[in-house]
Amino acid sequence: MTSQLTNTEQVKRLRQEGKHQEARDLLMTLVNAHPDDAMLQYEAACVHDFLGMEAEAVPFYVAALSGDLVAATRRSALVGLGSTYRTLGRFEDAERTLLIARAEFPEAAEVQVFLAMTRHNLGHSKEAVEALLRLLARTSRDESILAYSRAIDFYAADIDRTWP
Repeated sequence: MTSQLTNTEQVKRLRQEGKHQEARDLLMTLVNAHPDDAMLQYEAACVHDFLGMEAEAVPFYVAALSGDLVAATRRSALVGLGSTYRTLGRFEDAERTLLIARAEFPEAAEVQVFLAMTRHNLGHSKEAVEALLRLLARTSRDESILAYSRAIDFYAADIDRTWP
């Protein structure tokens, strides 16, 4: 186990140093040697995503999510997989994954953003804009937005509504 921890730390160090291809090469060896290590699978997914190899990242995300990850890493893996599916044009898979993320992490603002992008891609732009407006009203620290947060939240309930 100490060897695996050292290898995981080495991968993280390589990525921090910008040596993503080297990290990928090491991860491929490690994942093959330890296919049940969810953290190694997650790291492999991330490095593939970073290198623009989104399609290759998917099975690593799926394997990582089927294993035992701490909550913060699971959250990141769900968002990463959902985002990756979206960039691959797999919008239904993206939505399904991001809905799981939202159910598990209801306060995760980044999930709402990626889900809104996905819903836009699925042709549900009204719903996407409403969700983003609610998020903006709830999370913004901008004084001008804060001044209108109640109104923004009110209009977010039905962006198409008008009054005579």
